[in-house]
Amino acid sequence: MGSDIGANIQRLRKERGWSQARLGREVCRAAGAVGESVGRQEISRWETGKRKPREWLPFLAVALGVTAEVLCTPQKPTEPPLPTLADFLPDDDPLSPLGSREGRRIGMGQVDDLQKRVHGLRLADDVLAGGDLIRPALRELRSTVKLYREGSHAAEVGRQLLRQIGELAQIAGWIASDAGQHDEAERIYRLGISAARQAEDHTLAGNLAGSLAYQMSNTGREAEGLTLAQAALNDARAEAPPKARALYLDRVAWAHTKAGGPENGQQAMRALGEASEALSEDTDGTESPAYLYWVDAGELRVMESRVYTELHRPLRAVPLLREVLSGYDATHTREMALYLSWLAVALADANEPEEAAAVAERVINISADVASERTAERVRVVLARLRDFADVPEVASLLGGNAA
Repeated sequence: MGSDIGANIQRLRKERGWSQARLGREVCRAAGAVGESVGRQEISRWETGKRKPREWLPFLAVALGVTAEVLCTPQKPTEPPLPTLADFLPDDDPLSPLGSREGRRIGMGQVDDLQKRVHGLRLADDVLAGGDLIRPALRELRSTVKLYREGSHAAEVGRQLLRQIGELAQIAGWIASDAGQHDEAERIYRLGISAARQAEDHTLAGNLAGSLAYQMSNTGREAEGLTLAQAALNDARAEAPPKARALYLDRVAWAHTKAGGPENGQQAMRALGEASEALSEDTDGTESPAYLYWVDAGELRVMESRVYTELHRPLRAVPLLREVLSGYDATHTREMALYLSWLAVALADANEPEEAAAVAERVINISADVASERTAERVRVVLARLRDFADVPEVASLLGGNAA
């Protein structure tokens, strides 16, 4: 244990930019021994494991801003840092061209190839989670921005490249969000909005803004999420195809739901109704962007059931979720786990704890091998909801087996 503590002391000290002498002073200050200092050599002995801090341990923890337990816990080996846009994008305009455009000549052939790769990434996201896809997604985004900025191309090719950067940013942002990298996802979404606006693709810009609004609504920024979701709907303009308008309205409905309160609940139901009306306008002759391939009546029912669950209206939520899940593609593991998690909560709200526990167990088993922060968070939500029924044997067994 001594070597573990030592490694942690050294790591935390260096993160703060402190010398060993500075740490010695901070430890004494934490102990109330003003004007005194633990010697640098003593700190060195602790860091190398030659001596244990013993009675100094709680004061070390206070000085370093952690608990004593954290100081004593071995640290897992760190993975290589994820690539980020900040690695190469300038602070002003990340899409500004470089030099005199005398680099590699880019034609529509490269744009078509890129479009296929972007759509392939979307299809991969149907069956794989964010933790599995974030690295290739960010590498693709990096290389595409580099291609646009450093290459030479005609005006229309440049516009199409910007559109593909926007589409790539939408799926890469979604993947980063699913992996729990919310700050990175927001940077990616904002980059995509910039690219879509420069390409004058208002439908794509609205999709990106709506995706960012959805993340905000789910990460404690409900007011911002609602404002942005409404802006995405308003700014998309009348030319947005029916599927796009339905999706924007779905996100407005969810943003109202997460904002809470009776009035927002009513606004959420109104938006859901308008989303269904918009989708009903979609006919075989209506052309929608390829990235909206997944928007259909089934997806609207999913959102409707989630809104009902969040509004604690299980008698409406449970039948809808059962209908959706009865025909859902089991290869879409992450979505299956997410939809089941809503069903578990709705069943608990309907005072059916035994059945809720059975569904929750399915959620946990499915989520075990899914590298998604979304599913991990939903597991936590489900278990928290079921604690109200801890005296029910089936629930007690589930909670006991998932105490961590």
